[in-house]
This record gives sequence, C-alpha cells and structure tokens, in this order.
Amino acid sequence: MAETQVPSNAQVQQWDNDYYVDYVNRNWFRKFEGTGSSSIIQIKEDLTTKPGGTITCHLVNKLVGTAKNHNETLEGQEEDLTLRTHDLAIREYSHAVRWPKFQEQLTAIDLRAAHKDALMTWNMELDRDLVITALGDINGVKYSLASETQKDTWLVDNADRVLFGAAVANHVSGDHSTSLATIDNTADKLTPEAIALMKRIAKAASPKVRPFKAKSSVGDVDTYVLFVNSRAMRDLKNNSTYQQQLRDAGSRGWTNPIFTGADLVVDNTPVYEIEDIAVVTGVGASSIDVAPVYLVGAQALAKAWAMRPTTVDDEFDYKRKHGLAIKQWYKIEKLRFGTGATDQTDFKDHGIVIGWFAAVAD
Repeated sequence: MAETQVPSNAQVQQWDNDYYVDYVNRNWFRKFEGTGSSSIIQIKEDLTTKPGGTITCHLVNKLVGTAKNHNETLEGQEEDLTLRTHDLAIREYSHAVRWPKFQEQLTAIDLRAAHKDALMTWNMELDRDLVITALGDINGVKYSLASETQKDTWLVDNADRVLFGAAVANHVSGDHSTSLATIDNTADKLTPEAIALMKRIAKAASPKVRPFKAKSSVGDVDTYVLFVNSRAMRDLKNNSTYQQQLRDAGSRGWTNPIFTGADLVVDNTPVYEIEDIAVVTGVGASSIDVAPVYLVGAQALAKAWAMRPTTVDDEFDYKRKHGLAIKQWYKIEKLRFGTGATDQTDFKDHGIVIGWFAAVAD
C-alpha cells in the first residue's frame, strides 16, 4: 500500500520555520520590538518580499506650532513637517556546525535537531550583542573603536541628550574624554535622582525623545526603559533614597510584561540589568571605571530583515561528513537623523539618552 512521504526539502523548510518562531519567542528583546513607530526597536521587513540591500526608516518629528483661532490667518502660518530618514544596509550573519556522518549510525537521536539548541544559543547571543553594540555606537561606529574626534563630534550634536554623572554641569562642551573625567565615585553613581534627571533631559531634548506607549491594566502608559550594567545596578540598589522608596511603597509598576519583567521600577521607569554592557575602564576621576546606561524611548533602534534565519545542508570528504549552516540577512542599528542640511550631516540619536556613571569594581 502506497504511503505519502513528506519531501525532505519540505521538512527542512518546516524546521527553519520552527527555528525562527522559537528564536523570536525566546529572544530577550522581543518585548521591546514591534513594527510601529512607537516601539523601542522598530522591525522593518520590507526586503523580505523584494530585492534590495538597504531599508529606509522614516523619522517624523512632532509638530510644535500653536493652534490658531477663527479670527487668525492660517494660510502662510503652516508648519513644515520635519521628515528625516535613516538607511539600514543589510548584511549577512552566518555560522555552521559539522559532524561525521558515521556518528549518525551510532546514535538514535537526530543530529540535525540536536544542533538546533547550539545554533539557537549562538543566534540569540548574536542578537543581544548587536542590540548592546547599537545602543552605544557613535554614528554607526562601535564605541570601543570610535576615535576621540568621532566621540567629540557626536557629543556636540547630541549635547541635549547626554548626562555625565549626577549633574548636567559635568558635561564639558565638545570634549567626551574630559566630560568622563568629571565622574567620581562619590557623587556620580546611578541614583533615582539621576534617572529622573535623564527623563527630564529626554523630554526637554530637541527634538524630544518620545516615550513609547505600553498597554497595561490602567490603560496606555507613556514610559521610557532604562538598560544598565551590573555595577550601575548594584549602586542603584544600594542607594539610600531607593531603599527608602522601596520600604515606603514597594516596587511600583503595572501589570504588563515590560514592567513585571523589569529588575526594578524607579520613577515609573522599568530598569533592566544587562550584564553584557561593558564598562569603560580608567576614564573617570582618579581613573575609575565608568559605565554607560541607556534611557530609551520610541524608535531608539531598528531591526531590518531581508532574509530570516535559513539553514543550508552540505556534505564533505566524499560525503563522510555532514554540515549544517544557519544564515540570515539583517541589521540592527541605533536610529539617528541628520540635523544639518541633509539626512547625512550632524547626526543626532533619535530615541535615546545616554548617561555615564561611576562603576568601580567590587
């Protein structure tokens, strides 16, 4: 009696689909992703259905003009809609595993399936590392690779959305390294007051760093999210003001995964500890280590897909060895817009305020 057999290529396609769904569901940053312009990480999938190597994100700044009354002239008083763009150039990220085919004879398990977890772990660590790198980059250059000139230029353009330690006055105009050197281990640790100050900076920036809307049991809530490294989180937890707030009212938040999954909620801002955010060693006052923290709002980052994770099988050494590769075409970048004459001049980060705080080792 004839039995219908599922073609091997269909099995591989289903495996790839399952892998992608699992990858999305297990992705730590998933709760911050969405296709809308109010998401912290905006997903763009334009190139999954058409050829091309670049995706354009449109950044629309809010209108600030005043309303006119019935007896006031409206014509000629229109406000220009400030429309800027950010281009993301897609690249490939791939990895592979290989094993002797003879091992398939010796084991009852499906070695292809067995390598799924290893590839999944690699994939998710890649995604996490790309997000962290993008948060701190200097106009598309990884922070650790950016020159002092590049950092100074970035600081001039982003002067309205940075904080060095506890006080705005610590910022030395146009000099990134000198500004870092003002941070000491007494007054410039991460505190609830510093978080509140970063929020005020975000709201006063030009253009404003927009909060994103989070749905909760009390309705839509406008909020920011703060990503900090382990040392900054340690100092925040040890802060007497935070400890008193915790004793008085406990951790405040809403019944929403964005808040309930946070490590802390301070001034209605969920705070997440990301241990992989690296410290900048020896740059503060008396050569102390300093850590960046990131207050993010809407459209802080973009993730552009051209090809979702796809596997490729291959055989080597007269078909004695089996290989499995995973590849994907995408890009994660911090969104920025040109504030000069064109989209490519005087870049300013779109949805983020960066603070640097003391982060001495234990």
